[in-house]
Amino acid sequence: MRQPVFCSAVEKTYENGVHALSGVSLQVEAGQLVALLGPSGCGKSTLLNLVGCIDLPTAGIVEIDGVATSSLDDDELTALRRDRIGTVFQFFNLLPTLNIRDNVALPLVLQRRPAREIQDRVDAALDSVGIKDKADALPSQISGGQLQRAAIARAIVHEPAIVLADEPTGNLDTRNGEMVLEILQSLANRGQAILMATHSADAAARAGIRINMRDGRIESVT
Repeated sequence: MRQPVFCSAVEKTYENGVHALSGVSLQVEAGQLVALLGPSGCGKSTLLNLVGCIDLPTAGIVEIDGVATSSLDDDELTALRRDRIGTVFQFFNLLPTLNIRDNVALPLVLQRRPAREIQDRVDAALDSVGIKDKADALPSQISGGQLQRAAIARAIVHEPAIVLADEPTGNLDTRNGEMVLEILQSLANRGQAILMATHSADAAARAGIRINMRDGRIESVT
């Protein structure tokens, strides 16, 4: 089974002396939805930043799609993040002046894909999350649930190795949160690897693997 994410004995200590992660090891395989659980300050966000190639570990190994991040320079890290990682944020992070189609197209534009390929992939991604009819709308013109579905479409349009979801239902009501979780679960069922940080018991219940963190360590895996 392909391992989009492999972490072994990961440590992270910041310049101010804060020790954020201690000996964290995990893997996420294709088709898995893995939930990171734990109180604020337990290390979830730090771990997502390391897997997302935003930061590097102080010690240990973080591999994305078989590539060790610590072996890369800044340009190579940027390329790995652009090409092999998709991210879904709690507050959507869509550009307000672009319509939904152009927001979703951004990863492909950054990869300089041909215009026809971009159009086809964006249409497919929007269709897969059920908002193809909102392609020409601005973010201010659609609901929170539709915004998060657009964010998911943007995260998957370039076929990344791993999708990171940071509190993907934290800014949604129950109904829209359930719809987003159903989409994430269906993506995993189709072979997408997903690593999700959440405080939500409902979100965690959707995950095939639940990793409980505390004080920068993995406390249990269920």
